[in-house]
Parts: sequence; C-alpha cells; structure tokens
Amino acid sequence: MAQSITQLAAKDVSDAAAFLREVAEPCRPVVIRGLVSSWPAVSAANGSPGQLRDYISRFDAGAEAEVFVGEPHIAGKYYYSDDLRSFNFSRARMHFNDALNRIVATESGSNGSSMYMGSLPIEQYLPGFAAENQLSVLNMNVAPRIWIGHASNVSAHYDTMDNIACVVAGSRRFTLYAPETIDRLYIGPIDHTMAGQPVSLAAAAPADDERYPRFREVREQALTAELQPGDAIYVPKLWWHQVEATAPFNVLVNYWWDAFSIGRDAPATAMLLSLIAIAERPPAERQAWKAFFDHFVFRTNGHPLAHLPAEQHGVLGPLKPDNYQKIRARVMQMLRGA
Repeated sequence: MAQSITQLAAKDVSDAAAFLREVAEPCRPVVIRGLVSSWPAVSAANGSPGQLRDYISRFDAGAEAEVFVGEPHIAGKYYYSDDLRSFNFSRARMHFNDALNRIVATESGSNGSSMYMGSLPIEQYLPGFAAENQLSVLNMNVAPRIWIGHASNVSAHYDTMDNIACVVAGSRRFTLYAPETIDRLYIGPIDHTMAGQPVSLAAAAPADDERYPRFREVREQALTAELQPGDAIYVPKLWWHQVEATAPFNVLVNYWWDAFSIGRDAPATAMLLSLIAIAERPPAERQAWKAFFDHFVFRTNGHPLAHLPAEQHGVLGPLKPDNYQKIRARVMQMLRGA
C-alpha cells in the first residue's frame, strides 16, 4: 500500500527561512495545506472555471504556446507509442488565450479529447499575475510557471531542481518514488522524451506487467498525496513524481529553483561530465573512483581532512568566500586542456 506524505499547515512555514530549514533541508516531499489559499487566482477558481479564465485572461500577453492534444483513446495519459519511437499525442501552436478558452469550453469532456499546456513562464505569458499571487516561502526572484488543462496523467519523472507545485484549480494526485529506487524504475529513453526529462516505464505500466519485475520491490514504497485548490507540495530534486490532474479543468503554478545552490554549477553538470570521464572505465577502476567520490564529495565518514587543523584544509575548506572560484578555475583550465 502506498504511503502518505508528511503534511503541514501554511502557518507552520510562514517565511523563506522556516521553509528552507523545516521543509527543504530534510530533502523529503511535504504537502503544505492551504499555502496559496489566499491567492486571488484560487478565489476565482473556487467560483467557476469561467471566472478563473476571465481572471487569467486579464494578464494575457498574446504569446503563442505549445499545446499537447490527446485523442479520446488515450484518456489524458500523455505517453509514448508502443515502440517508444513516437508519442500518443500531437502538439499544436496556439495563442495562449485561444488555448485557454478552448480548454474551458470543452472541460465537460463531451468530445472525449484532451488538451493541456504546461511549463509556461508566467512573466512571459501572464505579466502581472505573479505580483497578485505571491508565494511567501520563496524569494521573489524565483520565477513561476503555469500548467493548464483537462484531466491528464504525466508519467513519473524527476527534476534536477527543487519544486513547489501549487494547485490553483481542480485537483492533483502526486505519486512519488525516492531517488534511491532509480535502479528499479526502468528508465525510458534519455534523449527522446515527452517534455525534457526521462520517465519511468515501470511506474506507467499496469501493476502486473512482467517486463518490469524489479519494480514490484518499490511499488509499495510510493508516497501519495491528493491536493485541492490552495494546497501545495514540495518535491525535492531527483524525487520521481507522477502527476495526475483528476478534475475536468485544472490549473497549477509551480516554482523550480535550487534551494542550496552555492554557484552557477549544478550537480547534474557534474554527473554528465562523469559519464564521459568514468562510466566506461573498467569495473575495478570505477570502484576505486567511487571510493574517492564517497570520501571527498559525499563525505560518508565526515570531512576528509577532519584530522588536520582547519587552516590546512586548503581547497577542501569552505567553498565560500574563495574556494568555489579557485576550484572552478582549475576545472575550467583542465577542460580546456591547458
């Protein structure tokens, strides 16, 4: 049986410092009930889809957006074709407001087809929306995105950034798997994806699918949460999450950012570099490098130079104020072959 996610009330995380300390630092998913219930957009959504459409349309900048269109037979599950070479939906370019009007006009589902547009930068498509609908637990420089559509199922995937997803209209069901389950999720194509990130083929398959036997070990470890308008969920980076919009009309606003960034370099960049530097070396050598990564980077036994005075830690001392740039300069020099 799937497990429930930790839940907090909005009053428990009233500012950015409390959010980082109590929610983000443990690196576990958390549902925050009522976090954005005071938003004007949520109030409009509580009236009717038409009222929310009219509210959102006030900010429309007239930009074109990419829209996913699904035929009735996919039942809102945007996914691959059987051979994984193409997809079971089509894409169209439409002006934002035209797409919004069409989604609202067909939210009753009478024709059985579905539409959604997602990951649209709000500042580009709806300037002024973010100023009226602010998130108190993040700095203002974290830019929101908006997702609008019919009932849909987005397959389990991960992001390399932290994520706060806020339900404005409709309802959302999140199903999450810990990063440590990656070897049992049966990852789909890395560079042929629906929206940028690879998905778990096993999590999207029927429960009795014999192609993915190891997934049975983690299916019952999934965390689940049901969100209503005004609720939000924090999804830490690298947590796999399947997102189902379960109402006929759904709107979600999300924020991606790196909660603990020290500089411009992301962990995903280091992993890609490791692919070409380490991944196809002999197994014994890979194990040797793994031991060094564990010691110097992951620090499984504490600081690697804890036996020395702090003033002798050199580049293994604190990254700020100087070591970050020193190490980065050395890496860039090495990559240039100097």
